[in-house]
Amino acid sequence: MRPVHSALFCRLLPAPFSLALRSLVLVLLCITPRCQAVQAENVTVLEGGTAQISCRLQNYDGSIVVIQNPRRQTLFFNGTRALKDDRFQMVLFTPRLVRITLTNVSVSDEGGYFCQLYTDSTHHQVATLSVLVPPETPTVEVKQEAVEGGEVELTCVSPRSKPAATLRWIRNGREIPGVVSQQDNGKTFSVSSTIRIPVERKDNGAALSCEAFHPALGGQKRVRHYRLDVYFAPTVRIIPPSGILREGDSLILTCSITGNPLPRSIQWSKINDTLPERAEISGPTFQISRLSQTHNGTYLCQAQNNYGRAADHYTLLVYDNVSLITTVPSTPKTTQPITSHPVTPTLLTPNFTQDVEDPGAVVETHSAVPYAVIGGVLALLVFTVICVLIVTIWCSVRQKGSYRTREPILAWY
Repeated sequence: MRPVHSALFCRLLPAPFSLALRSLVLVLLCITPRCQAVQAENVTVLEGGTAQISCRLQNYDGSIVVIQNPRRQTLFFNGTRALKDDRFQMVLFTPRLVRITLTNVSVSDEGGYFCQLYTDSTHHQVATLSVLVPPETPTVEVKQEAVEGGEVELTCVSPRSKPAATLRWIRNGREIPGVVSQQDNGKTFSVSSTIRIPVERKDNGAALSCEAFHPALGGQKRVRHYRLDVYFAPTVRIIPPSGILREGDSLILTCSITGNPLPRSIQWSKINDTLPERAEISGPTFQISRLSQTHNGTYLCQAQNNYGRAADHYTLLVYDNVSLITTVPSTPKTTQPITSHPVTPTLLTPNFTQDVEDPGAVVETHSAVPYAVIGGVLALLVFTVICVLIVTIWCSVRQKGSYRTREPILAWY
């Protein structure tokens, strides 16, 4: 008696039979020599890679084997190509194993591939092909310029992945929470993460990074590094020369400027006057050779960009070449300048001090006795003389009066 076919027997099983019971029955039936079965293996591959689709046969007796794609188009018929797609190749056909390869896999190839064995009834198994699409290195989009005192909005975008990639913002080793959005593009996904952070000029050049994680990367990550570009108004500072400037020296001023963007042009000027003819300007450097006192004044350095303007000034004071000038008093209350000449140490009084930093400055000598004391002594002398004169005159008048009184007495006698 011919054995009952497994597929027919399964159809004869009552509906209440569980799936486990049906499987057990199939195993028992396949013990017979004439029972044939086919098994398929699921496959997962990266996009662009090569997939191997295998169909395992049991008790194969030379029946027809057909392999179909997810659209139920026949790829191979007993080892013979049926579909003109060179990406599919039959690499193995034995009584135990049939294997084909698919190169340059794309997400459109994803789905169930049918392994069918035609005997008295058709047996088939489905090998599911899953395609992973790893994300490329994400990109960073800036919605608007980052200006000092404001906020900057940064969006990290992973345009295509399967399954959806996971994005994370990092700054100084710490994660910055972002607002994540995801869009379904059919079989792939687009993911973005947006952050908003306040910025100051100190944040210019600060490093951030956006990291993308995905199962297809095997624990690795794709990282996009980004540096903040913060715009701010310029600052200006004139670096002055050291020491004292004298006639004949050269003046060199350097204008130190910061700003983003950095000002391209620098303006030098002299307040309430025009620049000297000998002035030379080379970008941030201002120079005057062979200085004279006519160059004295206040010089200005100015710079500006689209976000502000700044300036700094320097006051030039040129000394003459005379090493020392003195003045001495001619009277107790006034002083009369004397023609410039070198002063010997013997003329210096104990109260004389010399400016070490400015030996060309005018120096005055002072007497040992203060003017107030001298004036007081002179006033006392004048007062004493006046008193003596008054007493002398009074005594003289009184003496003359006594002579006139005695004249009649003498005549009477």
